[in-house]
Amino acid sequence: MKTKSVTEKTMKVCLVGSSGGHLTHLYMLKPFWKDKDHFWVTFDKEDARSLLEGEKVYPCYYPTNRSLKALVKNTKIAWDVLHKEKPDLIVSCGAAVAVPFFYIGKMMGAKVVYIEVFDRIDKPTMTGKMVYPIADKFVVQWDEQKKVYPKAVNLGSIF
Repeated sequence: MKTKSVTEKTMKVCLVGSSGGHLTHLYMLKPFWKDKDHFWVTFDKEDARSLLEGEKVYPCYYPTNRSLKALVKNTKIAWDVLHKEKPDLIVSCGAAVAVPFFYIGKMMGAKVVYIEVFDRIDKPTMTGKMVYPIADKFVVQWDEQKKVYPKAVNLGSIF
């Protein structure tokens, strides 16, 4: 599918990730997403509800840790949400809920950017390994992570 041309102002962004640290990590990118049309996909948990009050949020299924049931449910959610919203860019720093959003989004022509977590320095995360082959941009926060992900870009710490 052909990627549509968008300007920085008209770009629609999907921010997808687990609640907790992953969500906090994405929220810290606020200087990037705050002036863009954006929406969130995360767990319907108290920390997410509190942090994202007033934001457009689509809840996803959890727990996701190596769960085939969760993958199937979140794939259906990804299909529905992405067909409704049609984002130009999907950004995530994990965890597993990102996988169906990245693969379906990529098939629909969205660009996908993955940010490997800060606390994993010399080993890949399961999600990182799964999305690395299709990521348009794979971001790491340590030079040591480039040994694991040679095509990654080190933009330094988000924290």
